[in-house]
Amino acid sequence: MKKTTSLKQKDIKRNWYVVDCTDQIIGRLATLVAKIIQGKNKPNYAPNLNNGDKVILINTSKIKWTGKKATDKIYRKHTGYMGGLKERSLEWMLSKNPNTIMELAVYKMLPKNRMRDQYIKNMVCYAGSEHKHEAQNPVNLDLKNFK
Repeated sequence: MKKTTSLKQKDIKRNWYVVDCTDQIIGRLATLVAKIIQGKNKPNYAPNLNNGDKVILINTSKIKWTGKKATDKIYRKHTGYMGGLKERSLEWMLSKNPNTIMELAVYKMLPKNRMRDQYIKNMVCYAGSEHKHEAQNPVNLDLKNFK
């Protein structure tokens, strides 16, 4: 008789990937990254464990936008106090920190549960083309062949 085995935290093997964001459309890139950091691309996916791979995003300042998002998109958050609505345009966010845009896009595509904060720690963003994770031997991820 065969028994069903469940994945344990000690059995998880994580890979490191480098993704170049140059001329990539942000929404399509964010869905692929969200899938990888959750581990949904692996055959042993378990929704109760963080078995996703680590992703390093480089050149986040060179992401492409479709339509009129570059001029019209507004990021909103509320402090919780009266009159506490804060609005930031996409141009302002790009000038201050382009990594936040990619982090927000991926964060909002993750499931809204307790695992979300653990998943987002599997992703690191850099505005330039250099990163400090060479010791982990990351592999360049070809997005054209990845589905």
